[in-house]
Amino acid sequence: MSHAPTFVTCSALSFDWPDGTPVFDGFQLAVGPGRTGLIGLNGCGKSTLLKLIAGELTPSEGQLSVSGTIGYLPQNVTLDTALRVDEALGIHTARAALHAIEAGEATEANFTAVGDDWDVEERAVAALDQLGLGRIGLDRTVGELSGGEGVLLRLAALLLARPDVLLLDEPTNNLDLRARGRLHAAVESWNGVMVLVSHDRELLERVDQIADLRDGEVRWYGGNFSDYEEMLAAEQESAERMVRVAEADVQRQKRDLADAQAKLARRKRYGQKMSDNKREPKIVMGARKRAAQESAGKHRIMHAEKLAEARERLDQAVEAVRDDAEIRIELPATQVPPGRRVLTLSDLRPAHGACVPGEWELRGPERIALVGRNGSGKTTLLRTIAGLLEPGSGEAVTHVPTRFLPQRLDVLDDDRSVVENVARFAPQATNNLIRARLAHFLFRGARADRPAGTLSGGERFRAALAALLLAEPAPQLLMLDEPTNNLDLASVGQLTDALESYEGALVVASHDVPFLESIGVTRWLLLDGELRATTAEEVRETLWLG
Repeated sequence: MSHAPTFVTCSALSFDWPDGTPVFDGFQLAVGPGRTGLIGLNGCGKSTLLKLIAGELTPSEGQLSVSGTIGYLPQNVTLDTALRVDEALGIHTARAALHAIEAGEATEANFTAVGDDWDVEERAVAALDQLGLGRIGLDRTVGELSGGEGVLLRLAALLLARPDVLLLDEPTNNLDLRARGRLHAAVESWNGVMVLVSHDRELLERVDQIADLRDGEVRWYGGNFSDYEEMLAAEQESAERMVRVAEADVQRQKRDLADAQAKLARRKRYGQKMSDNKREPKIVMGARKRAAQESAGKHRIMHAEKLAEARERLDQAVEAVRDDAEIRIELPATQVPPGRRVLTLSDLRPAHGACVPGEWELRGPERIALVGRNGSGKTTLLRTIAGLLEPGSGEAVTHVPTRFLPQRLDVLDDDRSVVENVARFAPQATNNLIRARLAHFLFRGARADRPAGTLSGGERFRAALAALLLAEPAPQLLMLDEPTNNLDLASVGQLTDALESYEGALVVASHDVPFLESIGVTRWLLLDGELRATTAEEVRETLWLG
């Protein structure tokens, strides 16, 4: 009998953070060929697992083996801005040697540098073109690219390297619609082994199987994310049905035990009555009493055991039903009356990116969606409005308390705990109040004392959002830059619900059009050289086809 080869194997794997926080204990995993979508709640260890497989972290116990070479795209891609594109692709040496040979320098060193890779330049250009980066060329520097283009460039380098195992951690973060489409196509065409962590439903529709990481274990589901949802729904329906059956069984066993105890009490009273009336010889009555006590004891034990077994089955049934903890975001009561001036931009020209000619205003509790291609200047504009960047000319004036949640979540001090980070923004709040509020963001007990630098992407978002929302004074204008990055699907839903209940003004920069539509956007603004009004339909057409 033949078995499919296994490329990644974890056996009895354990890993703890330096502060002692456990992540895995005796973890088992075997990944074979195909595209695997690794999913799970924020903080369950998905990114940590990829780092362990990639060799960036070392397990404390157990074994981890990988067959072949590894390519790893981390959640937060950082590239040296001074690098040339061909250097970032890892082909600079071979390309320089190839050009030298073509120029007549046929040295042994140059031939060694090229090896068998004579078409390296053509393959590099093809890889860039596949991901929509054909226009950037090989001689530009990384610093000239946007964040999304940097992600695609790193992916192009991995595709060129042709690894046996490709690990992708939230690869669609910061990508516009057209770039996401390119990445989707690259994932679909991948023929090797891939482990993909993502909250992007469209991307997860392109995998061959789902690995659901939960409570330190992986459960496998064949098919894509829609198939997983169908199977999970059937599982949960069955589990909830088993809970109802088990609950009914417990009640039945309780009634049987009560009935048995009532019967035994009646027998005891009858025996006592017979003894009092002395209708039978003493020796006979004593034997009858002992037999009755022995029978009663066995009867009571039998029913008690049945009740205990029924309760155990109920506990097992309840455990099979998922009751995931979800963040409860209680936004401050920051009602902005209609017509109140919130933000004014006057002939604003940021340091780079689109400009805002003339005077532009945001009034009342408007909800602004700020959209545009990668590199159009959305983040620069938000950071300029927030006062973090000086404008090239013009001005941005906020007329109400404002808070900005940046894309990189750099509002947190990695060396401070979650509690200490929040306390920096709300110095008047007591420790008990901060901890009570943090519990709504799933930072309870020791979790609230973890250093920010040890948090997962989703946990880091929750901590940054808590710090922003608990700040003093409470914000009447919220500016969010790609807020759904790194969030699991349940948390995206919670964020949507929270923003729907927010009574202040919102400016949200995002490539996630369904999310923007779900929060009740009142105005769509497109950055394309200048800031101009648009519609959701035009956004899809412009950013996908443009």
